[in-house]
Amino acid sequence: MILKVKLPDLEFYINVGDWPVETRKADANPGPVPILSWCGSTDTRDIVLPTYDITHSTMETMRGVTNDLLSVQGNTGPPWVNKTEKAFFRGRDSQERRLYLVALSKKHPELLDAGITGWFFFRDREKDVGKAPLVGFFDFFKYKYQVNMDGTVAAYRFPYLMLGNSLVLKQNSQYYEHFYNHLKPGTHYITVGRNLSDLITKIEWAKKNDAEAQETAKAGQAIARELLQPNRLYCYFYKVLEMYSERQSDQPTRHADMELVPQPDDQTSACTCHHGKEKNEPTLTKEEL
Repeated sequence: MILKVKLPDLEFYINVGDWPVETRKADANPGPVPILSWCGSTDTRDIVLPTYDITHSTMETMRGVTNDLLSVQGNTGPPWVNKTEKAFFRGRDSQERRLYLVALSKKHPELLDAGITGWFFFRDREKDVGKAPLVGFFDFFKYKYQVNMDGTVAAYRFPYLMLGNSLVLKQNSQYYEHFYNHLKPGTHYITVGRNLSDLITKIEWAKKNDAEAQETAKAGQAIARELLQPNRLYCYFYKVLEMYSERQSDQPTRHADMELVPQPDDQTSACTCHHGKEKNEPTLTKEEL
């Protein structure tokens, strides 16, 4: 990205952990530090960037072997009418309420299929709750409804679920990613309570109101496709850094222990390829490309 845009020198903190960390209020002394983080929350003041997962997905699109934002859009399962009328969840034990979700699944197997695939935080509960086999992510979309629950912070699979053509049932949360403020509960997804007390009721509502549930799923997919385009992500990064630079009061300092990463100038970064020059082939034009 930095080869395509011009930015002034910047000096900033970036938090590479999952949790947002700046809890000081604006009137505190000393005041909050402008820290860039992958995730925000209602009780912190971090500057939110796209998550490392979305960023990596965008940069590795069509090149990696793992799921990316575009591959999900081409693997959304069967048509709505042929999907299984159940809510679905698979994930690690990174929040205790996920274990309660599995208990709900055992109590209401006709409405919910939920399982824990990896144990780390609550290993003492594995024997009672059980361990579910892994399911390929594209197979999630065989189900009409997807349960999205926080892990340690916001569940970073949320944008992937939104890009499918299933209805997302999102747990109410204080955590958010960079694009959440463009989404509207009830229009793009269905909110369920933090303690999941209304989850079964919401699934039953979706089954009884199939056309409305499908319309909400379509609206969620459409806005996610718009917001998560690669150009939108790159633009977001640029705007964050641009606005940050406008507010930066001091000039960045290059310290002795810093390593300079040379950047090619405009001359060396220009394309030097010569399409069609070999084998006497005609040169391709923009229209042909």
